Amino acid sequence: MEELKKVIAFAQSEFQKKLLNLVEGPTGGIVLEQYVRYLSMQFHLTKGVQKHFFRIAGHPLMARRRSLRKFLVTFGNEEELHYEIALNDLKQLGNEPLACPVDVTLWWAYFDSIIDTRPFIRLGATAILENIATTSSELIPTLFAKAGFITEKNSRFFTIHQHGPELAHGDQVLEALDQGNLTDELWADVVRGAEIGAIVYLRLVDWSLDTRARPHGIEFARGTIAA
Repeated sequence: MEELKKVIAFAQSEFQKKLLNLVEGPTGGIVLEQYVRYLSMQFHLTKGVQKHFFRIAGHPLMARRRSLRKFLVTFGNEEELHYEIALNDLKQLGNEPLACPVDVTLWWAYFDSIIDTRPFIRLGATAILENIATTSSELIPTLFAKAGFITEKNSRFFTIHQHGPELAHGDQVLEALDQGNLTDELWADVVRGAEIGAIVYLRLVDWSLDTRARPHGIEFARGTIAA
């Protein structure tokens, strides 16, 4: 658990730096293009996410880890429709989701490939996603302060995923792992998954927020894909 917490702390620090750079940059916060990219990324990242948790819950490694299995089923049910919240926020802005970012495609391809053989790698990545923004919650109002386009109706995804006491998924994931009676080998997989999750998600934050670094898409003969 201590090694996992070190990776989470690193990811939290890097995420916070990216938000601070945005707040201290020329726009002083988030602009519409960045917000649409962020919601689009989350739409593609969360659509179908319950499949991973249900598959892990059914894994033989959970046969004697019933509390962790029960948590994963409940967690999968709670997360299943979150992509619709991102979609509704986009529609409230008059937008549809942008094309799926390449790093989201790679995320799904990688975790689909190991979910049945090393499921705890995926749980390590989950620990990152559910905890990375915890230390940045006070920055969110500043990030949105100059964004006149943001309203209560189009910011539900952000609001829900600040993970207040009523939906403290970050703490819940860590508690479920801590009570799961994991072997050293399984903990090593959790930590490895956290490292991978941090790398890919921080790249997705760059894709969403650093619009100067990447254009909307790269033109190919057959159309436009998200860079």
